[in-house]
Amino acid sequence: MAFIDPIPEGEATGLLARIYAAARERAGRVFQILRVQSRNPATLQASLALYQASMFGESDVTRAEREMIAVVVSHANDCFY
Repeated sequence: MAFIDPIPEGEATGLLARIYAAARERAGRVFQILRVQSRNPATLQASLALYQASMFGESDVTRAEREMIAVVVSHANDCFY
């Protein structure tokens, strides 16, 4: 559980509201990993861009291999994936 008090969806404005809306459109909900970064929307936006580049950008590592790496790292960090 995070020790950061996230901004609830109903209280989000500006950039954060747009990020939350895009998350709901993409996944049907706003996952905790996004909410925990809500106190700094610009950093959250940069984090999402890094994720997109890492998981979907051009690479010699296949999409399946990237997902496997993410699962192993999450497990090693005792995180739910």
